[in-house]
Amino acid sequence: MKLLDLYIFRKYISTFIVMLILFVPISVLVDLSQKIDKFKQHELSVSEVLAHYYDFVWVFGYTLFPIFLFLSVIWFTSKLASNTEVIAILSSGISFYRYLRPFIISATLIAVFAFGSSMFWVPNANESYNEFKYAYIDKGRKDRITDNIYNQISENDFIYLSNYNANRQIGYNFSWEHFDGNSLKYKIKAQNIRWIEKDSIFRLSQFFQRTIINDTEYIRKVSQLDTLLPVDLEALSPKFYKAQTLNFFELNNYIKQEEESGSPLINQHLLVRHKRWSIPISAFILTLIAVAMASFKKRGGMGVNLALGIILAFIYIFFDKIFEVMVEKSNFTPWIAAWTPNLLFAILSAYLLRYAKR
Repeated sequence: MKLLDLYIFRKYISTFIVMLILFVPISVLVDLSQKIDKFKQHELSVSEVLAHYYDFVWVFGYTLFPIFLFLSVIWFTSKLASNTEVIAILSSGISFYRYLRPFIISATLIAVFAFGSSMFWVPNANESYNEFKYAYIDKGRKDRITDNIYNQISENDFIYLSNYNANRQIGYNFSWEHFDGNSLKYKIKAQNIRWIEKDSIFRLSQFFQRTIINDTEYIRKVSQLDTLLPVDLEALSPKFYKAQTLNFFELNNYIKQEEESGSPLINQHLLVRHKRWSIPISAFILTLIAVAMASFKKRGGMGVNLALGIILAFIYIFFDKIFEVMVEKSNFTPWIAAWTPNLLFAILSAYLLRYAKR
């Protein structure tokens, strides 16, 4: 790196870190003020609260780091412009695109760190953060699918539950159908199915089995049956945030299993995977927009740039959340939802760069 590259690189990284140091604690205090009554109600210890906010910092910081990065680049680039440093750099014969190089290098470093965090560190924080949230903050709120559970556990086997109680590990109106091609070979029904952990067995109440062999039908009924079944009740009723708690390799395997079983949450899982790629990529796009906006003096100075930056940041968050809700509430395509905000802002960055270069 040349002296200019190092100068901009240090400004970029240091301002970004300062932005995190300023805004993350403020976010923690705001969140604490909203939840402190819940903490007192459940008589949580200081260590439990601190552990929760350690996870909160990772989850919140990763989710909003593109916005912090965007505002930090606007801030220090506006200062460079107000001190006429940008004009001096470009007047020395350096092209505008060469001037962008240290910004891209800095964005690459942060994007790589964000990508690594999203694949391996943030999932761990997400798991304990959500467990804490549903145990103490949103206690009683559903954290999984519990009604009308339909699952394909193998190529020929299908399971249905009308309702599942995770705390009691019991499913109601259990049904298991086994097919050979299009022909039903046997069907098992039970009023409920319960996992007996101490014996590692399933207990089926009002058991009924109908078996068809060579066009002959056989019926079996018992009031209670203890047996072994290749079924995981927890897997049949996954938590809504399960995909967020898995690392890169676990997530790919989990999505494959969920696709095979016909999970109704598959679109949300796919959205999580796409966003683990799209969020780090946004670092480059938002950096280019910030540099193009702030590299030259404007009437009104740094305040105008920051105001425009905050408006664009809210627009980016708005699009991101709107598409996320569309995936959760409908069959909207996950990859379109994850990448559309980046695509729209990439088009904006191309326009602003072309304007800035002139």
